[in-house]
Amino acid sequence: MAVFDDMADFKVPDFTVVVPARYGSTRLPGKPLLEIAGEPMVAHVWRRACQSHASRVVIATDDSRICDAMLPYGAEVIMTRDDHPSGTDRLAEVADILALTDDALLVNVQGDEPLIPPALIDQVALRLADDPDASIATLAEPINDVDTLFNPNVVKVVRTLQGRALYFSRAPIPWDREEFKVPPTMLATDAWLRHIGLYAYRAGFLAAYRDWPASSLEQLEQLEQLRALQNGHVIQVALACEVNPTGVDTAEDLARVRALLA
Repeated sequence: MAVFDDMADFKVPDFTVVVPARYGSTRLPGKPLLEIAGEPMVAHVWRRACQSHASRVVIATDDSRICDAMLPYGAEVIMTRDDHPSGTDRLAEVADILALTDDALLVNVQGDEPLIPPALIDQVALRLADDPDASIATLAEPINDVDTLFNPNVVKVVRTLQGRALYFSRAPIPWDREEFKVPPTMLATDAWLRHIGLYAYRAGFLAAYRDWPASSLEQLEQLEQLRALQNGHVIQVALACEVNPTGVDTAEDLARVRALLA
């Protein structure tokens, strides 16, 4: 079985990248402005997004310090409200500000992904454009070790044969009824997928999403994409065409990325 979905022949559709950059962070305060190789972290993310085939790259922030740091780079920065409950809600505000049509495509690239491959940004936009019934597209990659599978901080996804999401969970899904009777030491197959938090949306979906209350599954798992599934929307899940380096969530992550980009 191939590890990656085929991206050999493709034509990337027109899309806009939005980089939400919130100054407040519990683990790493001021995270978007933390220095990596002499530049703020968000500048690395913005530059990689600009290397994709996006027709427009926008940084969405609620803090003037991030705006002031990025304007000298020539970045387009949009100031958003500071009371959004999620990044998806912030994206909906950006779609309104940009006056995008309902069928316009937006790709949400998190502001703490300084190593994100531009090819993945193109891939997630392409996957959404290829499925007119889908409201969202996202990516996944195989899980190869037991510790990752049983780690609740790693989101797992199962999908149909057509690549549509069945469910996302922090639990180790699918559950192997026979082999998991006792804690396993190794995984026999590549049946398990780790969700990569890179999303493409249709602007019309974002407007609807913002008006829905948080769903019961979303609140249980603390996964906002479950609000879309529980409301009957289709999420396409592609196998990433390149390995996606982990983002910066902790001080250890920051030190690792600094060493890589030094």
